Amino acid sequence: MPSYLWLIPLCPLAGLLLILIVGLPRPKLSGYFAILAIGASFVLSILAFLWQVAQPATAAPVPTVSVLNWFDAGGTVLQIGVIFDPLASITLVMVCLVSFLVQIYSQGYMHGDPGYSRYYAEMCIFTLSMLGLVLAPNFLQMYIFWELVGLSSYLLIGFWYERPPAAAAAVKAFVTTRLGDLGFLIGILILFTQTHTFAFSGIEAAVKAGSVNGTVLSLAMVLVFCGAIGKSAQFPLHVWLPDAMEGPTPVSALIHAATMVAAGVYMVARAFPIFEASPTAMLVVAWIGGFTAIFAATQGLVMTDIKRVLAYSTISQLGYMMLGLGVASLTAGTFHLINHAFFKALLFLAAGAVIHGTGGEQNLFYMGGLFKKMPITAIVFLIGSLSLAAIPPFSGFWSKDEIVGAAFASGNMVLFLFAVITAGLTAFYIFRAWFLAFIGERRLNPAVVAAASHGAAHGNGHDDAHGHGGGHGQPGDAHESPWVMTVPMMVLAFLATFSGFSGSPLFGGAFQGFIAGPSEAHAAIDLPLAALSTGLGLLGILIAWGFYGAHWFSAEAATQRLRPIYLLLLNKYYMDHLYNWLVGRVLIGISSLLAWFDRHVVDGIVNGVAWLAYRIFGWMFTRAESGALPNYALGFFVGVLILAAVVVGVPLGH
Repeated sequence: MPSYLWLIPLCPLAGLLLILIVGLPRPKLSGYFAILAIGASFVLSILAFLWQVAQPATAAPVPTVSVLNWFDAGGTVLQIGVIFDPLASITLVMVCLVSFLVQIYSQGYMHGDPGYSRYYAEMCIFTLSMLGLVLAPNFLQMYIFWELVGLSSYLLIGFWYERPPAAAAAVKAFVTTRLGDLGFLIGILILFTQTHTFAFSGIEAAVKAGSVNGTVLSLAMVLVFCGAIGKSAQFPLHVWLPDAMEGPTPVSALIHAATMVAAGVYMVARAFPIFEASPTAMLVVAWIGGFTAIFAATQGLVMTDIKRVLAYSTISQLGYMMLGLGVASLTAGTFHLINHAFFKALLFLAAGAVIHGTGGEQNLFYMGGLFKKMPITAIVFLIGSLSLAAIPPFSGFWSKDEIVGAAFASGNMVLFLFAVITAGLTAFYIFRAWFLAFIGERRLNPAVVAAASHGAAHGNGHDDAHGHGGGHGQPGDAHESPWVMTVPMMVLAFLATFSGFSGSPLFGGAFQGFIAGPSEAHAAIDLPLAALSTGLGLLGILIAWGFYGAHWFSAEAATQRLRPIYLLLLNKYYMDHLYNWLVGRVLIGISSLLAWFDRHVVDGIVNGVAWLAYRIFGWMFTRAESGALPNYALGFFVGVLILAAVVVGVPLGH
């Protein structure tokens, strides 16, 4: 194991300290400190990855662990350390690379924002937390960094806290993910009570030895998976992610596409041998993932906000990853995790460039014709869309095809249908977004045009309202982004095109062999399944072109014919309404009942006892305390008589 692994998460910590000490009054330096610190982590992660690649191939890679005793009391030893294996090495590279590119991109996107230094400080906290999570060798350490990831996500989602929607979205994300984290914590504690260790290796050994009852293990792992349901926005705790788009777009690219939401997938992959020992837990993972994939994809069909389209796409793709892991394909789930990080971060950054270049516009129906004004952004968005739609040879094709194949091999045809139908839906909604944004004629927001005609245009209340929008000309003007934004997008576009080849037959399934051992390397592709999923993807693109490119069909007419379904999807299956009802009527109703019981019953008993004490004893002592000395003398004399009677009447020694 490389000795410098400890430095990888410490570099963002050093960047944070430099920002706090030196950078706060000098915002420009804050950005440089963050880029330098995360860039150092990226270089170290590359070196660590190359070290891992150079190791002799084994049948199944065994993680190496370096630990220090952190707490020792009563025979219980808690350790802190790092774990390293192929899974950790490739995830470190992914997290550091995407974070590094996002920090560079943010120099252009966040330029002029009054919270510039705070933004980079919070980005350092987040990157530190995510790297610590990846390197955690046990559940306890992972849970600590897991919560730090949640905290930093809360800060970044609510970065523009003066805006009520952003503040509400941050609270919603924090509370929703805490529900999942509660299950995660209970599951960890159950495993500890059964195995007396938090270490992944120790729990795995105990499970293999049969020391954990099967029912207890299933319960514990389902509860552990609850943490992934919250962090990775799986049904039914997915509702926070679309609202989290209120944060800056680079935040969405980093924590809601490539890293934070991937934490749940990484956790399941890290504990995969323990999950695999419980068929019930694996079935839960597969069904939740498969249902989430198609459930979120249907909602992406009708969204009009460009970032919310990508948000539902992220939820759907995370469901794909969980489906791959749940049908016992570690390599399929992790392969899509890496590829998705690149093409989804690309799509979010390209969406940010569109918002930046159009003065803050996020509504797809008020865009159009941007290819002429923003050709680089249009091309990289197209590359990301092709990869997301799993069109060969782009990276998304290779990993999504492996998940479809694993679902088919599992024999569960319902999950297989979820996977292939979602492929067609995905292609439709992402190319709907591309055609609306970049093809056709420029469409303007009437409200913005009207405001501009009166000299009072102030943006649309989204990102541009915070000083970095960049659309400073007349309404309808659009421009390409500066190089600090376009270069990171081009790097990600390259990766979105070629990263998938590492797991393709052209390289003998090198990625799969690296993650799970040479026996897992795949040298062939299931052509009928690949043709099916690709054909559905191409069909989705063709239908999107027919509606929004060539206008063969009328989207308005289709909406009217399918209005009940359209409203159901537009209202997100009324999940938010359901939760608001549960909280507003059920939880608050129960709370009101308990409050009434507390005020009238509990407080009534306490107050009644006090009233009785006052009326009985208070009356007696009030009469006794008259202020007359003869009365006090009489009381003293009676007391002496009583004491004498007690002393005389009770034999000594009893």
